[in-house]
Amino acid sequence: MNPLRPNKIQFILTLFIFALTVGCNRAVSTQPVDLFATLQASTPSGVYAPQATQSISTPDFNFSTVTPGVASTSVPSSDEGTSVPSPSSSDQPQGHIVFTCQVFKVQAMDQICIMNADGSGFRKLTTRDGVRHFYPSLSPNGQSVLYSEFVTENNYDVFQLDIDDGSLSQLTNSYGVDNAPEFSPDGESLVYMHSSPARNTYQIFVANGHGNNAGNISGVNGWDPTWSPDSNTILFASDRNGSVQLYTVKTDGSKLTRITNLPAIRGRSDWSPDGQYIVTYSGEAWNRELYIMFADGSSVRQLTPSGGNSQGPSFSPDGKWVVFTAYFDHYGDDHGCEIYIIRVDGTDLRRLTDNDYCDYQPRWGP
Repeated sequence: MNPLRPNKIQFILTLFIFALTVGCNRAVSTQPVDLFATLQASTPSGVYAPQATQSISTPDFNFSTVTPGVASTSVPSSDEGTSVPSPSSSDQPQGHIVFTCQVFKVQAMDQICIMNADGSGFRKLTTRDGVRHFYPSLSPNGQSVLYSEFVTENNYDVFQLDIDDGSLSQLTNSYGVDNAPEFSPDGESLVYMHSSPARNTYQIFVANGHGNNAGNISGVNGWDPTWSPDSNTILFASDRNGSVQLYTVKTDGSKLTRITNLPAIRGRSDWSPDGQYIVTYSGEAWNRELYIMFADGSSVRQLTPSGGNSQGPSFSPDGKWVVFTAYFDHYGDDHGCEIYIIRVDGTDLRRLTDNDYCDYQPRWGP
């Protein structure tokens, strides 16, 4: 048999190199993909024992890099992201969680409840059953709870309830809706959202720790404010530039900065105790997920397993966990929202409540 001619050998080698190149490209494709499609994961399943916490192993999530301040619903995949700490199994949740409990299954009669961070010690704090209470948060020392309470039609004010003796103080007294109150970490100031039904405005108000000397931050419209750990900056949601995004601003109105570019942001968010991370939620109705990112809005990563309609997150005082509302066990049921916690690395999902009514707006404290 005649040996192969040189041009034939060259042709075979060319085909071999081409096939090898195509195979490698398939294995390491870096084409940009849609944010939500990239981060999808299966909904955890399993049967829960009533009144008991259950641990679920959740899948790992890919990281996605996002440029702060640029609106986008599509981001390139990346192996880099928020380098959140990987907690050990010995790190168990500590402190207390306060939340809105819809014990009467009627929004107009929402109450404020509290429990230990492991789901034990549940009790209702508010006693006025015929009026609505919502948007609770714990004081920095854990001795009192702030929340918004119905006063008269189109009028909600901020109240402070002492957890031990049940004494109540009204901190705001202005016509309109005052909600989402939080004490600054140093205990010196109070922030909340004030809206005027007549003017359809949403403003961020700051007052002293007793609710006095209240005033809006000039030029800032938004809702769901929360403090930075150093008590100098406020994180809030706003639609000032069209779509709803998260912004930060100093209490004097300076350094107003947009930090997110996620689609369909709602508002409720939180700042980690060390100031490095922010957690929020995003997505259309019944398809919402939690996202964790650096404090400047970069390196966004989905935190929760998809399919639970997760929302309203808050960091634990040690920064190792996040509490939130979700519907993993009762998806599609208006009364099916329960309180869950998850580690900041996206593992160890646990359900804390198991009621036939909605538990939502959790806030973690000492």
